Amino acid sequence: MFITKDKKFYKTLITLAIPMVLQNLISFSVGFADNLMIGSLGDSAVSGVYMGNQIQTVLQVISVGIEAGILLLSSQYWGKKDTESIRKIISIGMIFSVSLGIIFTTVCALVPRQVIGIFTNEAAVIDNGVEYISVICYSYIFFCITQALIASMRSVESARIGLLVSLASLVTDVALNYVLIFGKLGFPALGVRGAAIATLIARILETAIIFIYVRFYDRKLRFRFSLILHPDRSIFKDLVKYGLPLVAGQLVWGTNLAANSIILGRFSESVITAASLANTVNSMMYVCMNGLAGAVGIIIGKTVGAGDTSKIKEYSRTVQILFIVLGLLTSAAFILIRDPFISLYDISADAVYYSKQFITVLCFTCIGTCYQCGCLLGLVKSGGDVSFVFKNDAIFVFCVVIPSAIVAYLCGASPWVVYLCLKCDQILKCVVAFFKIRKYNWMKNLTKQVTEQS
Repeated sequence: MFITKDKKFYKTLITLAIPMVLQNLISFSVGFADNLMIGSLGDSAVSGVYMGNQIQTVLQVISVGIEAGILLLSSQYWGKKDTESIRKIISIGMIFSVSLGIIFTTVCALVPRQVIGIFTNEAAVIDNGVEYISVICYSYIFFCITQALIASMRSVESARIGLLVSLASLVTDVALNYVLIFGKLGFPALGVRGAAIATLIARILETAIIFIYVRFYDRKLRFRFSLILHPDRSIFKDLVKYGLPLVAGQLVWGTNLAANSIILGRFSESVITAASLANTVNSMMYVCMNGLAGAVGIIIGKTVGAGDTSKIKEYSRTVQILFIVLGLLTSAAFILIRDPFISLYDISADAVYYSKQFITVLCFTCIGTCYQCGCLLGLVKSGGDVSFVFKNDAIFVFCVVIPSAIVAYLCGASPWVVYLCLKCDQILKCVVAFFKIRKYNWMKNLTKQVTEQS
């Protein structure tokens, strides 16, 4: 039997994936709304917001590591229906998340120009980027709190609240963008700063909604925020032990994304603008794939935690096929939307030219992205092998991706060649994923140690 015939698997996958994918798409749409509306202000504004959002991207990448730690342990304990341990995990995860948000907010508030200067030396781009992050940085704490709580709810299969939170955020952000960017309803036209203010208000609303839900409406966990003041030591050790490789892996990935921006930021303003557009298209794909991989991860984690490992081989074969198909469909979609998407922006002819090249590169690499992420994130990481993905990413990023892109840039290669070097790991990691899955040595029940200690 090549794929599973377990109807419960498909039912659970759909039930979890739909709200998670929709939530991710809506969250993506918040940034896309900023990007698209700012697009009417020209290349410098688009590039400035793009560079400003690289800070948010790095924050989000690291935050995902904390969320993954919460999800990994909590979903396995959910398989045992041990809600008390899950509450302890969430309280410690919240401490880490809030601390992360405070660090990023402090740095960006104190030295915004130096932060943007890391990514580009274009004066006009830096000016717009500084104007943007000087406001948006205050949203980082709210973002981290919200994402940690949403991850907590996902771990116990309550995925719909994340969708509601993101939908409210999208409506708020788009409405305020229209008013504040362009100066409607008697407000002054604030441009880039207006987009940042709109997103800040939307982030505050997100946090308020998820806080109220967790405190007053959730009936599965009945989480008490007072637990944050009294972290459990044994759970703390396990979250650090199993979560640290996840955060380290995300730090590697964050370094990779920062290197992408720094290397491409050495090119002209039109190339930076093209990178912004290509990044938007790539993110559109990634949030869908990540939502589905997240749903797979919850199922795998719960199955391993419950001790029902006989189903894992069936599930793993099915997951591989699903994500290959998703990759092929995504590639076809990129080909179809490339030109219409670019036409939405009022950008220079050079920026259009480079955008077409970059998105064409993505048409190929997205197939690998879908397959290897489904395998490495949906199966291996969620199955309990928390260090493998970190080691694998580190090798590819520091030994292949960044060195090849730097060499290509120094040799005077075309921007699309450098961009391809920055994305080459998405194809190469498929080979590693293919053979790793077949070893089945990634199935590890991480709840055993805590059970023995207690």
